Amino acid sequence: MTDAAATPERLAIGLIVGLGNPGPKYAGTRHNIGFEVVDHLSKRWAIPLKEERRFQGEYGAGIGLHRQKLHLLKPLTYMNRSGQSIRAVLDWVKLDPRAVLVVYDDMDLPVGKLRLRLSGSAGGHNGMKSAIAHLKTQDFCRLRVGIGAARTEAERDQAVVSHVLGSFSKAERQTMDEVVDVAVRALEKSLADGVEKAMSLYNAMEVGR
Repeated sequence: MTDAAATPERLAIGLIVGLGNPGPKYAGTRHNIGFEVVDHLSKRWAIPLKEERRFQGEYGAGIGLHRQKLHLLKPLTYMNRSGQSIRAVLDWVKLDPRAVLVVYDDMDLPVGKLRLRLSGSAGGHNGMKSAIAHLKTQDFCRLRVGIGAARTEAERDQAVVSHVLGSFSKAERQTMDEVVDVAVRALEKSLADGVEKAMSLYNAMEVGR
């Protein structure tokens, strides 16, 4: 296999994963924006999600808008063990890790910003640390969804936890509803024309401005 053929953009996306924490306690929190995006994909593409114990997650398979076979996953392992669920799906359906695209929240991006990438580090995100550890590579696509940084003066670790597990303000929620719609369009563009094309269109966009 040549180096060009091995790059992430050359491998079709087969599994889209949204990161979050299970249960009503965490529904609608900043840390669960990945779940929201996958829920919207599930409805839009008519790919129902149901709990699969073998995958430790909510999973569905079907045909996307561009007629490709797609798998959707919401790990129910809690954030810091998300990689277990992703690995289980890959092993079952025989997908290469480079066919994965993970959607997750990012405090380093302001509310209203999206960032598609072909690969990269975890950037301090526990869900991505787990994904990288279990997939044994950083070479898979990701869509980072901005949730803004914590604004409190409290001790840093406590502030971060309170922020990511907190809910959006009313104004932020209105923006995030639009962000989720834009994220879905960005993912559909990635599937239709490649992640690099979608990056050029959506990475510079600022939703709600």
